[in-house]
Formats: sequence, C-alpha cells, structure tokens
Amino acid sequence: MSMAFSCASVRLHGRVGTVKCRAVLARPSGCSYPTGRRRIARGIRCQLPPQASADGSAATTSGAAVVAREAGKVAGSAEDVGAVTQPTALQEKGAEVADVSGSGGNGKFRPGGGGGGGGDSGGGGDGGDGHNEGDDEFGPILSFEQVVQEVEKQGVSLSSLPADMIEAAKSIGVQKLLLLRYLDMQASAWPLGPAIRSCGLLRNRMLVDPVFLFKIGTEIVIDTCCATFAEVQKRGDEFWSEFELYAADMLVGVVVNVALVGMLAPYARFRGGSASAGILGRVRHAYDALPSSVFEAERPGYSFSIRQRLGSYLLKGLLYGAVGFSCGLVGQGIANLIMTAKRSVKKSENDVPVPPLLKTSALWGVFLGVSSNTRYQVINGLERLVEASPLGKRVPAASLAFTVSVRFANNVYGGMQFVDWARMSGCQ
Repeated sequence: MSMAFSCASVRLHGRVGTVKCRAVLARPSGCSYPTGRRRIARGIRCQLPPQASADGSAATTSGAAVVAREAGKVAGSAEDVGAVTQPTALQEKGAEVADVSGSGGNGKFRPGGGGGGGGDSGGGGDGGDGHNEGDDEFGPILSFEQVVQEVEKQGVSLSSLPADMIEAAKSIGVQKLLLLRYLDMQASAWPLGPAIRSCGLLRNRMLVDPVFLFKIGTEIVIDTCCATFAEVQKRGDEFWSEFELYAADMLVGVVVNVALVGMLAPYARFRGGSASAGILGRVRHAYDALPSSVFEAERPGYSFSIRQRLGSYLLKGLLYGAVGFSCGLVGQGIANLIMTAKRSVKKSENDVPVPPLLKTSALWGVFLGVSSNTRYQVINGLERLVEASPLGKRVPAASLAFTVSVRFANNVYGGMQFVDWARMSGCQ
C-alpha cells in the first residue's frame, strides 16, 4: 500500500525534540498516534517542511529527509525522542514507503535513490516496474523539458522528432540514449538519414540495435553467395541461359532475408498518448506486449512471462509461414512462367518437370514457419549473449564476427535441410 509521510513539526536542539507525523493513505483514512499511549516508530522517512528560526529566517534544513531508526517513546506531550540517525538524501515526493511497523515492508521504494522521478532530476520511470533505470543500457528517462533541452543542443526543432516519441516525452519521458541515437542517425547522410526519419520500422529497430542493418546485410550477402554457388553447381553450362530463374530466386531471397531478420529484431516501444481505439488498436497493443523474439531482453517497463515468450514463438511462426508461402507463390510462379515459355519455344530431353506451384509455396511456408523460425530464434538468443558479454562490450568486432560465423553456418545447414524437405515432399 502506498503511503506519503509528512512531518508537522520538528525542532532540532542537538537532538530532535518534537516529532509529529501523520500517514496519508491512498484512500481517506489515516493513522495517528494517541497522546496517552506509547508507540515505537521505526524506519519512518519524513520530509521536513521549511522551518522558521527564532529570528524569523528560514531554516536550512528545509526539504531534508530524516530517517528515524529509533523514534523512542512518544507519550503525552512527546517532548523526548530517542536517538536519530544522520540525515540522508531527499526522497522524491510521492515515493512509495514500505512498512511503517519496521517489519521489512514490500521493498517498493522508487528506484534510483533520488534520481527516479519524472521531473528535472534526470531520473525517470514510473517507479512501479521494479527496475533501476540507472542500470538500464539506455540510460535515465528524460522528462519533456529535458528532451526539449537536448533537442535544442543539437540545433534541431522539437517538431522534427517522431510523433510517438513526442507523445511519450510528454507523458512518461524518453530514455536518454534512445533520444541521442535518433538525433545522431536522423542527421546521417543519404540514404540512412532520410530512411530513419521516414520509416518507423527501421528507426525503432536501429535505436535498440545499431548493428541491425549489418545483420540484414550479412544475411543477404551470405544467402546470396551460398545460393549462387548452389545454382552454378546445379545448372552448370545452362546457368546463363537460365539466368532469369536465378535472378527471380535471388530477388525473392532478399525479401525473405529482410523478413527473417526484421521480424525478430528488438525494437523501441514508445508508450504515451491515447491508445488507438477499435480492433486494430487492440491488436497493436497485444502485439507490442509480446517480446519480438523468445530471448529478447527485459527492460524497464517491459517484462515478459513464459507464456508471452511462447506466444511470440507461435506468432512469429505464423508470420514466417505467411511470408514463406507468399514469397514462394510469387517466386515459384515467376520461375514456372519462364520455364513454360522457354519450353514452348525449344524443348530438351534434359528438362526437369515444372515444380507444382501451390505445393512448393506451401513447402516454403511450412519450412520458414517451423525450421527457420526455430533456428533464427536461437541465433537471436546467442547474439544477445555475446553482445552482452564482457568480451562483446570491450571488443565490438568480436560480436560482429560471431554474427557472421553463426549466420553462415545457419544458412548452410538450412539450405541442406530444405533440399531434404523438398525431396520428401515430392517438390524436387
């Protein structure tokens, strides 16, 4: 239960003289100490209002927080109070205070120890997520005023920020590192700068993972090289005569690779403003509540249960399956049209049968939804471990090298596995 404590009067004469505190509960009820009975108050955190001295000047102890380890005996006129420990740092107004009786409480103090508010203190957070923003990789949460100050330092206008980021800054604040990263990336040269300003999907993923484009590029290069090697070995002397089939396969492969990496990448979620009404708003809210991948790291304000992580695996499997079926339908459809057109002009005894369109597309959907989904979920978890390790933090090139090696091994294994699935299904 949340309580706010305030002190009515404190006089200091070498030791604390008179202490009158009242606890204001969330509902209109309170507790007071009877004058005729003795109470022992332990661990009470009080905020001292401005105190006038004997000559009318303001006391210098205004706003200090005093922790009474042993409040002594409060009786009658309450003229004698026990030993009091030295003053500690001021606790933010509205902070949750645990257990008046000194039994240990629920531990729900606002994290950050004086830096956890949403005001000008440089802290942030809602104080109820149990995380310390100071330990978060994205730094403290900036209030709207602090966001305006940071934007002005960069020489840009507030209106240049994305609308969802401005709404989040006005309501709950924006983490400092995310804001600074956006200000840096949006000022980059073409094509990165315009892409960051215009594409929210890319922007939010780049804010959380600055090497997101490196991972997509690595996936495309490795997959293209492996596929080209396989196509040359398979087609032999007819490679250039069937180059259009190869080009169609490569184009579809690029789309698939972008989807495979992008759908599992962590992204920044800016909460703020009013939620969208209707079915689409509820679907978006439910989607944002799930982790982007099974092994996504938890952050202040976002914790994921086992059920949510399992739900993410199943949802991404469905999305992967839809992408695989659609790309297989388009890619195989183009290939079948080219093969049919060429054979209507010139037939050969070495021509292989035209693959069945729907069956091949369904195979791609099942393969991506089951095999690729599982393998790329594991890859994301391994990359997260390496990037968060001491070696990965000291030597970023080590984590990049690991990304290249693990994705290369995954592409080789996935290619061999798809051939086995295609033969078992009768598509090849």
